[in-house]
Amino acid sequence: MREIAVVAFVQTQHSGEDQGLHETEILAPVITEIKEKTGLSRFGFTCSGSCDYFQGAPFSFVSALDVLGAWPPISESHVEMDGAWALYEAWVKLQHGEIDTALVYGFGKSTQGVLRTIMTQQLDPYLLAPLGVDQVSLAALQARAYMERSGAKEDDLRAIAARSRASGRDNPFALHLPDPEDGDEYDVAPLYPHDVAPITDGAAAIVLAAGDRARELCERPAWITGIDHRSEAHSPGVRDLSRSASARLAGERAGAAGIEIAELHAQFSHEELILREALGLGEDVDVNPSGGALSANPPMAAGLIRIGEAASRIHDGSASKVLGHAQSGPCLQQNLVCVLSGENNG
Repeated sequence: MREIAVVAFVQTQHSGEDQGLHETEILAPVITEIKEKTGLSRFGFTCSGSCDYFQGAPFSFVSALDVLGAWPPISESHVEMDGAWALYEAWVKLQHGEIDTALVYGFGKSTQGVLRTIMTQQLDPYLLAPLGVDQVSLAALQARAYMERSGAKEDDLRAIAARSRASGRDNPFALHLPDPEDGDEYDVAPLYPHDVAPITDGAAAIVLAAGDRARELCERPAWITGIDHRSEAHSPGVRDLSRSASARLAGERAGAAGIEIAELHAQFSHEELILREALGLGEDVDVNPSGGALSANPPMAAGLIRIGEAASRIHDGSASKVLGHAQSGPCLQQNLVCVLSGENNG
């Protein structure tokens, strides 16, 4: 296996309100900054993650290529998923040995539509989608199943939300949200509004590089020592919602042991508890010091941001082994785990 590392990470200062910007305008400063940060104007491969449903137009991601420049031609690909899966595709491309650098980015603008309605499109089109069941209602079913199995209480979920929001206020890129308040009404029981990730617009980009090229571009590269993604059955009704078998398997395959910091893409408070259990993360692991998705959750970029935030801890020398996690689909259906280290795997 080739040595491949995250050598640069850039994200927007996320917004919870529509700023009147097109998705391409949100993305443009990110691409400019990461080019300046690496000194690269072209990359061996480019891969993006986004969703046409947010803009309401087919192949809407093509307009983002205007930011990159369409001439001379580039080697480019796209995934209709979170940018973390674009990173996985780029990692595979780098393993082929034909290129030494790759640009990965993800972007999404959830303020221009009704997120809960849009996300029903990922459900089974014959049985679930026609019911109009939204992602928060499905998450509430999962939260109840987990709480009944584990004995966790609503106060445990509130503590996670409070810690995440407090960490987010120290992160200049996250939304600065107030602490959860007593007396709030349920969003969908047992979840309160503070248990649900906020509506967010934003974008992020990562540059991957191989071997000596990574060492040239970054003083302390975050080497990818393991990466894996797994999926549950599509229908939530045929799996144990209180556990995440796919996250457990992805973590085992990626080598999620001895982790100091874990950035988990938990869009609901209870998901952090399920993921901690699945990945075997003890109390000694610092989870979501950035504030996580509960402080900023730009669709199609939040998972990529978890990997970027984790890599940043390697870059600044504050950790030597970290984990970035991304999810997609209802009730933690799909999970990607990326383990990074300050020491290369050669």
